[in-house]
Amino acid sequence: MRSIPEEMAARLASGVTTLAHVWRITRADGVVFGFTDHDRTLLFDGLPCAPTQGLSAGVLEKQLGLGVDSASLSGALSSDALAAADLARGLWDGARVDLYRVDWSEPSQRVHLFAGHIGEVRRGRQAFEAELRGLQAPLNVPVGRVFSRFCDADVGDARCGVDLESSTFRGIGIVTEVLSATAFRASGLSAFEAGWFARGLLQWDAGGASEVSTHGMSAGVATFELIDAAGDVLTPGAEFTVSAGCDKRVATCRAKFANTINFRGFPHMPGNDAMQAGPVTGQPLDGGSRFT
Repeated sequence: MRSIPEEMAARLASGVTTLAHVWRITRADGVVFGFTDHDRTLLFDGLPCAPTQGLSAGVLEKQLGLGVDSASLSGALSSDALAAADLARGLWDGARVDLYRVDWSEPSQRVHLFAGHIGEVRRGRQAFEAELRGLQAPLNVPVGRVFSRFCDADVGDARCGVDLESSTFRGIGIVTEVLSATAFRASGLSAFEAGWFARGLLQWDAGGASEVSTHGMSAGVATFELIDAAGDVLTPGAEFTVSAGCDKRVATCRAKFANTINFRGFPHMPGNDAMQAGPVTGQPLDGGSRFT
């Protein structure tokens, strides 16, 4: 049960209108920010909480027991604190968020509504929306390995072993035409076949990174579709480096990377089709391998 100070409870019961939200956000690098939806700066435990235009709290859902609390935060991007470049660099990923309801005429009177961390962030050219996950969220993270037909390593990491610095798996391109906020054409990558960089990572020389959704080739010109909007960095002439992607299938691991020995999945694990299959005339039923 949430504890509400008696004086604050009395103000809430009286229908007082001097209420505002305050967000205290602590990034992983230790930098602390304060924001409020009030129209002037509030001093909250010594932290100046700036009035951010367009910042608003979404639906707050509290769960009983070990259920994960969830909320959302949305607002406009600005150059002062919530910069698009910082979001793209991941500086806000996993940041600690505390949400309070305060009496702006006396900020010491407050109710703590939510505590958690920033999860998925969706951003556009002018605004963002962040998913807030409660402190119980880590309890839902699987511990140990998951048995799957797909590889559970990330391409290029220590468990995978593929050298993404090799010219075979890495290319340098220049944007020649911007098609949309998430799509563009580029030159300099004619040596690579279509799909080579799908699911790969694209790093902009100007800063920031984007995940590649699809990669096509036509007459020596590459076409990229990104998962999220790249922001202001996506302009004609922008230079970038892109690395090969992997769909985590054993066939791709063998044909594209020649790295089957390091495949971290279980491609021969029987599925529902094997469990439901019946006897077939001429098929040996000696308990031997199904893949010989």
